Amino acid sequence: MGCCASNTAGGSKANRISRWRSTGIVGLRDSKLKTFPDEVIEMERAVRTLDLTHNKIADVPGEISKLINMQRLLIADNLVERLPGNLGKLQSLKVLMLDGNRISCLPDELGQLVRLEQLSISRNMLIYLPDTIGSLRNLLLLNVSNNRLKSLPESVGSCASLEEVQANDNVVEELPASLCNLIQLKSLSLDNNQVNQIPDGLLIHCKSLQNLSLHNNPISMDQFQLMEGYQDFEERRKKKFDKQIDSNVMMGSKALDVGVDK
Repeated sequence: MGCCASNTAGGSKANRISRWRSTGIVGLRDSKLKTFPDEVIEMERAVRTLDLTHNKIADVPGEISKLINMQRLLIADNLVERLPGNLGKLQSLKVLMLDGNRISCLPDELGQLVRLEQLSISRNMLIYLPDTIGSLRNLLLLNVSNNRLKSLPESVGSCASLEEVQANDNVVEELPASLCNLIQLKSLSLDNNQVNQIPDGLLIHCKSLQNLSLHNNPISMDQFQLMEGYQDFEERRKKKFDKQIDSNVMMGSKALDVGVDK
């Protein structure tokens, strides 16, 4: 670990730490850090939000487990290759942003983050997700786009609160049947993969599903339209966009696209 960047307009080191303690927010985005700052670890229970986005940090120390009251941890766009198992001790964590690093696997202890609501780890080198991810019963958003995943674990169907799954730009070939258990799921994005079949019953059981994007996959539009529950899915999708039009929301050119190439 190391020290924070040199003093800036934000004042002296002592003033910064005093401000961090009073607000619980540690903002070190774009600070040219190469190591995890010691002074943050020393704050322990005072830290609620830690933003280390866009630095050059390569290692997350096990001592991060001392920040037991932290709710938001943002380490996007760094050089992190691995996460310590002690990360699982951050029982208050709700948001974990790890996009744009060099992570190839997640520790099994990830499943101990039972309050986690948002997990974003796009633009990494993941080749699999741990089965323990199924323990994240409060997870609302899972973003694993731009990795090297060949599949999603069957356990993902136990993430009962999931509303959005983003897994674009991987090499996913097969989807777990357990996706049908995600009755809160509203959006499933799988563009640029190798998916050739959707689990039977997905459109029937996932009654909240309004967006299913499968561009640049082997599955055809004909296959998709023949699925049981397709008409009900279409009604939900159209109703969603009708509401957006009524609210004068500007839509992009793909807004009314069903998400499967013809």
